[in-house]
Amino acid sequence: MKKKVVVGMSGGVDSSVAAWLLLQKGYDVMGVTMQIWQDEVPEQVEENGGCCGLSAVDDARRVASRLEIPYYVMNFKQDFKENVIDYFMDEYLKGHTPNPCIACNRYVKWESLLKRSMDIGADYIATGHYARIEKLPNGRYALRKSATSAKDQTYALYNLTQEQLSKTLMPVGEYTKDQIRTFAEELGLPVAHKPDSQEICFVPDGDYAKFIEENSGKKIPEGNFVWTDGTVIGKHKGITHYTIGQRKGLGLAMGRPVVVTEIRPETGEVVIGEADAVFRTTLRADRLNWMSVPDIEGEARFLAKIRYNHSGSMCTVRKIEEDLVECTFDEPVRAVTPGQAVVFYDGDYVAGGGTIL
Repeated sequence: MKKKVVVGMSGGVDSSVAAWLLLQKGYDVMGVTMQIWQDEVPEQVEENGGCCGLSAVDDARRVASRLEIPYYVMNFKQDFKENVIDYFMDEYLKGHTPNPCIACNRYVKWESLLKRSMDIGADYIATGHYARIEKLPNGRYALRKSATSAKDQTYALYNLTQEQLSKTLMPVGEYTKDQIRTFAEELGLPVAHKPDSQEICFVPDGDYAKFIEENSGKKIPEGNFVWTDGTVIGKHKGITHYTIGQRKGLGLAMGRPVVVTEIRPETGEVVIGEADAVFRTTLRADRLNWMSVPDIEGEARFLAKIRYNHSGSMCTVRKIEEDLVECTFDEPVRAVTPGQAVVFYDGDYVAGGGTIL
């Protein structure tokens, strides 16, 4: 009997080809788009697009029809609001810079979709992520980097659990983006040349501060820019407008490049320093999720990425408490940012990761 797999279809080329690849492997494939957009005004939803817009549903439905697979839209709006939007706003109000895609992957695309899929008799869920899943000799499931370093999405998936990984397929991880587009062209899929979505899907204009004010019900007050020694050097628009390492849009005439080095939500201050003041050799992280290893004892050596587009730096990771590690880099790294993820790699495999404090 064929194994049944539910493919999360975003209306993009990657998830569309993922569904086709699974059909080629003999799976019983069903397409599902997760309805997570909060706004009910059609024009706005359409304009906002991304992987949540109405156009995503239309595109995914057309692809499913072309592949001759059943297709459904499932409502995950409440899960998305609680686990992604509320988390995103709370973190910014704390002076952190969150990564909502990581929260969405763990708690919506996997936790919620996986449960719903298992409830309807599926054996697996699948996505169009550029990553690979392998069961290691130690019995644990781990993410392995995709076949092409130019398009690797393991960083944003480090938080998946062993249970989730054991029931997930990622067929796209074996190919390059060009190969995936070629497959789509040859199949005549309507999304073959659809561009990748870049922005956070629920803040398509990139104005996070405005989104937070409109949706949190909180007016974010202006405050002081202060130099690293505490001297007030100007007024800022509100802490949600800034992130560690930011150089542009500060509106400070210092006569030289300066950067945000710290955000202090308790005083409303944004600390400014010289360009080299955002280089650090250590960080601490909690909310840990171990993947290729069950945990670490004492110290371990890994390559660590501190943001999605960071190429990675070698470091020593030391366990301090049950859910706390300290990471010491061999060379200083730029803009260690509270709220972002640090992900540890052991060769091609994700060893684990956590949230930067």
